[in-house]
Amino acid sequence: MQGTITIVGLGFGDISALPMGTLETLERADALWLRTEDHPVVDWLRERGLGFATFDSVYEAHADFESVYREIVDRLLAEAKAGRPVVYAVPGHPMVAERTVRLLREEGNRHGIQVDVRGGGSFLDAAFARLGIDPIDGFLLLDGTDLSADRLDPRVHQLIAQVYDRMVASDIKLTLMEVYPDDFPVTVASALGVEERERIETVPLYQLDHEERFDNLTLLYIPPTDEERVLNRRFDTLTGIIERLRGPGGCPWDRKQTHQSLRKYLLEEAYEFLDALAEGNPDEMADELGDVLLQVVLHAQIAREEGTFDIRDVIGNLSEKLIRRHPHVFGNGSAETAEDVKRKWDEIKQLERADQPEPRSLLDGVSSQFPALLRSMELQKRAAKVGFDWETSEDVRDKVMEELDELFRAEDPAHREEELGDLLFVVSALARFFDVDPEQALLGACHKFIKRFQWVEKRAREDGRPLSEIPMAQLDAWWEEAKENMRDEQ
Repeated sequence: MQGTITIVGLGFGDISALPMGTLETLERADALWLRTEDHPVVDWLRERGLGFATFDSVYEAHADFESVYREIVDRLLAEAKAGRPVVYAVPGHPMVAERTVRLLREEGNRHGIQVDVRGGGSFLDAAFARLGIDPIDGFLLLDGTDLSADRLDPRVHQLIAQVYDRMVASDIKLTLMEVYPDDFPVTVASALGVEERERIETVPLYQLDHEERFDNLTLLYIPPTDEERVLNRRFDTLTGIIERLRGPGGCPWDRKQTHQSLRKYLLEEAYEFLDALAEGNPDEMADELGDVLLQVVLHAQIAREEGTFDIRDVIGNLSEKLIRRHPHVFGNGSAETAEDVKRKWDEIKQLERADQPEPRSLLDGVSSQFPALLRSMELQKRAAKVGFDWETSEDVRDKVMEELDELFRAEDPAHREEELGDLLFVVSALARFFDVDPEQALLGACHKFIKRFQWVEKRAREDGRPLSEIPMAQLDAWWEEAKENMRDEQ
């Protein structure tokens, strides 16, 4: 005989809200199991003289919820296999936030058990009524024990269930603070719809876990908002702004831009970020990265209007590439060091190129739009892959000295320009051997020069003389002073 498990919901706590069919199922049950007895309807079951067993002791025996759910499911399946029809009652509705029910439905057939899910009023019914929520406006139900910021949507009604205690509430608060300001109002609601037990209070987010106001019937409600301080942090807000700027009635400058006209701005913004990085200014770095992102979104919007691609294609292609090129993270590959990762990355790139037309040269694909210093690095890297390279940094140093000597022996401007180019090309090789970013190194040197020269200017002002009238020996002394001052600041 096939075993059966009938699952019913105990509703949100008001016995009068339970369907008649659920009441009859509870009264007729030969083996009635409750996930927990900590529910308002359980007192009514006792008053009616109904016998039942609970899994409350299982919660005390395990340190994590998944282990609790696993044991409950295993015990129910074993009970059903023994031939007794089992009735399993859970708080609320069986299909709302019930992990054990999901596992029973997934595994029942495999064990020869018929799992029959019946109704039962959901806490959502009471929440919609008591909190004034119309879900047609947009609604999210989230699990407070497994909450992440990327699941939140401030534009719709949000209910966060499973807020059992202050520890869970504290974790939820930290997650919400990634999206909402600290003083944003959140509503804590417990035992909604249950007479004499219902509690509804609204507190600032930062106070959420300051008091013991939680139990197994507690949820959080976060209302929709149109506050700019919340929505302006969302990526879709940014894409909407760019779309409006490019649309009818938008900005004349933005509307006239093309891929070609924007080329210089992408380079400029990238260099301004590198400059902020050289200065070590986090606020400036965040601001400049925003300007770089603006260029990306602008190009994607232009392409969308042309019907070639949009920002989702950009993100999708990038996500697929990252997953494909990191098999040691997303697949069965292995990589122990950064060097292993780099080697695997290059191997995968070669495989990706296998189906593409054969390049005319190994150096094809190094963009002519790169800054000269970066382009020299990329050209050398390509050649080094087939062994066309110096063996050691000492060999590069010898070449640097050779090119420096040739520069000083050059006799006319054209020859000097050529030899200086050769010298810079070899110096970039030295950066490659030392694993130093030459662009960032030079930006750092520029920043250092500016600070030291400004110190010299300050000392000249204090001396009351223009720089042009101060002997070089004095300027050198102040320069050394600036160097010492900068060392003290480090």
